[in-house]
Amino acid sequence: QTLVLEIRPFLRVANQIEAESPRVAYLCRFHAFEKAHMLDPRSTGRGVRQFKTTLLQRLEQDEKSTFSKRKERNDAREIKSFYEKKKQANAHQLMPVLGEVLKAVLIGTGLESLVASEDFGDKSGFRYNIIPLHPRSSQQPIMLLQEIKVAVSAVFNVRSLPLANVKGEKSQTDIFRWLQSWFGFQKGNVANQREHLILLLANMHARLNPKSSSAPMLDERAVEELLAKTFESYLTWCKFLGRKSNIWLPSVKQEIQQHKLLYISLYLLIWGEASNLRLMPECLCYIFHHMSYELYGVLSGAVSLITGEKVRPAYGGEDESFLNKVVAPIYNEIYAEALKNKNGVSDHSTWRNYDDLNEFFWSADCFKLGWPMRLNNDFFFTSTKNKMSHETKIQNSQLPRGSSSAQNIVDSEVPDQSQQQTISVTSQQRWLGKTNFVEVRSFWHIFRSFDRLWTLLVLGLQILIIIAWHGLESPLQLLDPIFFEDILSIFITNAVLRVLQVVLDILFSWRTRGTMRSSQKLRFVIKLSLAVTWAIILPIFYSSSQNYKACSARRPKNFLGMFCLSKYMVAVAFYLTGNVIGMALFFVPAVSSYIETSTWRICNILSWWCQAPSYVGRGMHEGQVPLLKYTSFWTVLLSSKFIFSYYFEIKPLVEPTKEIMRVNVNIYEWHEFFPQVKSNAGAILAVWAPIILVYFMDTQIWYSVFCTIFGGMCGIVHHLGEIRTMGMVRSRFCTLPEVFNACLVPRSSPKEKKGILPSFLEKKIFKDLGKSERHDPTKFALVWNQIINSFRSEDLISNREMDLMTMPMSLEYRSGSIRWPLFLVAKKFSTAVDMAANFTGNSAQLFQRIKKDNYMFCAINDFYELTKSIFRFLVIGDVEKR
Repeated sequence: QTLVLEIRPFLRVANQIEAESPRVAYLCRFHAFEKAHMLDPRSTGRGVRQFKTTLLQRLEQDEKSTFSKRKERNDAREIKSFYEKKKQANAHQLMPVLGEVLKAVLIGTGLESLVASEDFGDKSGFRYNIIPLHPRSSQQPIMLLQEIKVAVSAVFNVRSLPLANVKGEKSQTDIFRWLQSWFGFQKGNVANQREHLILLLANMHARLNPKSSSAPMLDERAVEELLAKTFESYLTWCKFLGRKSNIWLPSVKQEIQQHKLLYISLYLLIWGEASNLRLMPECLCYIFHHMSYELYGVLSGAVSLITGEKVRPAYGGEDESFLNKVVAPIYNEIYAEALKNKNGVSDHSTWRNYDDLNEFFWSADCFKLGWPMRLNNDFFFTSTKNKMSHETKIQNSQLPRGSSSAQNIVDSEVPDQSQQQTISVTSQQRWLGKTNFVEVRSFWHIFRSFDRLWTLLVLGLQILIIIAWHGLESPLQLLDPIFFEDILSIFITNAVLRVLQVVLDILFSWRTRGTMRSSQKLRFVIKLSLAVTWAIILPIFYSSSQNYKACSARRPKNFLGMFCLSKYMVAVAFYLTGNVIGMALFFVPAVSSYIETSTWRICNILSWWCQAPSYVGRGMHEGQVPLLKYTSFWTVLLSSKFIFSYYFEIKPLVEPTKEIMRVNVNIYEWHEFFPQVKSNAGAILAVWAPIILVYFMDTQIWYSVFCTIFGGMCGIVHHLGEIRTMGMVRSRFCTLPEVFNACLVPRSSPKEKKGILPSFLEKKIFKDLGKSERHDPTKFALVWNQIINSFRSEDLISNREMDLMTMPMSLEYRSGSIRWPLFLVAKKFSTAVDMAANFTGNSAQLFQRIKKDNYMFCAINDFYELTKSIFRFLVIGDVEKR
């Protein structure tokens, strides 16, 4: 990417001036080749070798032809003369490129003194990558596009804005240079983001449907769409922290669009200059939140209550003040934390990475950082060990560019009174540390990460053993009070597993206890207390239920009286009450997503209880249909596993276990290991241990089997793997344009959708196409050729293969048929000639036989059109044409 950015201006200038001065264009291309070779001498980058080869061939072709067209005695004087000519014509966009080429040509010629005092910089402030924005470039082809015109006009509209100290020609001022004068952005960043915004606005304006009625003005819909996309993340951040957005729009209708573009431009300038801070998106939201408030104060002419003067940005509008005073302190903190990593040797909990620093801006506490930012805030504190070096780092970050920090470092060894005050304030700081997560490596993650599956397997094993032990013969036996209460004993096991889960949560979060919020600590305490309480209450009620037989004798014989309630059953009912809400929310993901993203108090309490509050990952639930597919898959899989385990693993061991328990052996012949054994528990354990291991391990086998079955079914439904040979490629290729138009190309006049359609219905919107639109190959050919060109640019195919696979687009479709790639129509014409030579019958039968092969018919039509074009070109006379 760096290579492309370096050489692109030279190739663009060469193309612009080739007709005027071919020799200078040749020198520009030669200099681009030298820069490319200097940046990547071994051609290891993607497509670099192909680019060098192509450019070298072009240079070899142009060397002799351009040498004869040279007007001066040598190349140095040729480009010097051309440079002076363009300088007089005020061709500002060409000056930097021509100046660099001129200096490269003059090296070693002894004529360096000709340009010793020349400044080749672009003073216009309108250097560009794609769009030439200089006033004298208004006749460039790209500048004549209507969408570019309206976008440029909107960006250069600075009417009604407060006066600013804009350097340079005030007639060329735009909203970016206006923002630069107030907030101190870099010149290169201003130029890049100016072009960035113009292209974004032009693209959105061009895609509007229906088209804009106000041709000379930028459509408000394009600005509104860009505003919504740009600030979607910022508005979500404000909503999460409970703060109002600082995007304020005026009441005057004529100024609304201008203010929207100012806010968008400000965000683009912040993003363009943020460097590594782009990896901290919420940090950028914090910066924009305060700078947009300052922008609103400047636009509204607000007066400070303290100074009585008009509000001005906190960091001023000096050159590169945003970089030095906003970006540099935060970057220095990132760098200091990265040094504590010690190339991956340090423990994960001893240093903060990008995510940890960014999580600081997930809570309202980030506003304690203030604006301008307080460098003595805990956020900028690295550690006690590096306190002095951290102070020196902060001081150096505020030095102007080019100044030396050696004297400051020497002076810091003998702190003066101001430094002593700074150190005393710093001594009260503390390192924030990790905010929400610290990596803890443990094998218990196997249980914690898959706790639902482990719980289901353990409870399922208990149920299967109980059913097999009681000898279930009919499903109605499950309603027997004694049998049913034994089944309900699984909730005691579930309560114990819940205690283990909560304890693991606390242990894995223990290293973040210093930065953990009090609400999160309270959540852990309540969860642990409830889990332990239920783990104690349920066994007590289960052991105290002694009225089974009396209850069973008194129950009526009808269906409603088949079982009676005990105290334990009532306790289980209360225990399940807390899980009913979670189960209901699991099967309705839309409600869960709404609760997680809502700002209602009751919703915040529910989401707080389910999981720790986090800015990211909220509301990211699967849709209803994928959830049903997921649940159905695991229901079928686990049902099959439990049935198999019951009949082939658990049930066959019950009777042998009962027999072993009935055997009363007091004297063992082999008692070296357990001389005091008085029961057969060891024998029972030896019998059941392998089966238990197989029970837990065979879940992976069942998963592999069902994945194979369901994957094969999905492959059959989606026709995956059907095309395996080139013959099948040729037979199916003819259907690609129609399928492409039906699935990927929208209609030319889409209807307005009423209501919100389900996702499975939205896919059918584009399929209602007319016959002409459905069979039109133009759009498919453009996309197909772009794919083939990308294959060639990445050296995946050769030039010959690219020619064989490209769909011709040069001739019109006069014959009404598609022009297929050469690899499909190769040898078809010669086959048709042989068929016609050996065919016996009338021409209609031959035509029908040829038309059955679509590629053969296309080859004949292409040859006919080509022959007709050749004759039209060669035949001149009217008599001969007739």
